[in-house]
Amino acid sequence: MPIETREFATIERDGTIAIVRYDRGDGLNALSRAAMRELTQIARDFRDDIATHVIVLTGTSKIFSAGADLKDPEMAAGDDGLLARRHGLKVGPDMCDAWEDLEQLTICAVEGHCIGGGVALVGACDIRIAGRSAGFRLPEIPLGMNMSWHSNPRLVNLMGPARAKLFVILGEVLKAPDALAWRLVEDVVADGSALETAMDLARRAAAVPPVPLRMSKQSIEMAAKALNPVATYMDRDQFALASTGEDQREAITAFLEKRAPKFTGR
Repeated sequence: MPIETREFATIERDGTIAIVRYDRGDGLNALSRAAMRELTQIARDFRDDIATHVIVLTGTSKIFSAGADLKDPEMAAGDDGLLARRHGLKVGPDMCDAWEDLEQLTICAVEGHCIGGGVALVGACDIRIAGRSAGFRLPEIPLGMNMSWHSNPRLVNLMGPARAKLFVILGEVLKAPDALAWRLVEDVVADGSALETAMDLARRAAAVPPVPLRMSKQSIEMAAKALNPVATYMDRDQFALASTGEDQREAITAFLEKRAPKFTGR
């Protein structure tokens, strides 16, 4: 299969199927801003690709992603003002939106940990296949942040409001079998076989006529998600606001000091 190599990912072609493998080579597959921009551009490159009907997105055989890279030098850059900070917060939601907006059917194959921004990314795709030992977690709320990247309504679409609240607010690990029961994923398979299962589904989907595939996906998306932008247009501003509070600083300090945090609502 032809392989195109980018800095953080490779793109393989198998007929009308594309396989995007995200691998930073750090064992964590954390999402730096540069990596997110690349994943965004990869999705945007598919917008005018009428030869590809199904896209499979995966991480490594051991991990999908540990979430946003908190050690990324770009994220630790100096204060350039409110406008620059607000603009910088677009990179995550832009990545997720780019994948959600694709007309092709998108399938995620998840092995190992899928945390924070990794969950946001797979939630923006159409179908999720997980290895049995995979685990999903959103640590943002316990760390004093809000869950952004336009993710909350997507999770409600998948899980329903009550379970989405439990998953988002508590920040607890949702193991793959429970993720299946909660409808976060569509299938759980033996460890190491998520990609193989995703490819089997991709081949079945790629065998149907491509025009009604795209039209049907879009009509279902509109029926399920028409109001999602209304619910999320300010979530990066909420994230910026939460980052100014004492509770976020206390949450991160307590995490680093390995102690229970003491929140005040300030």
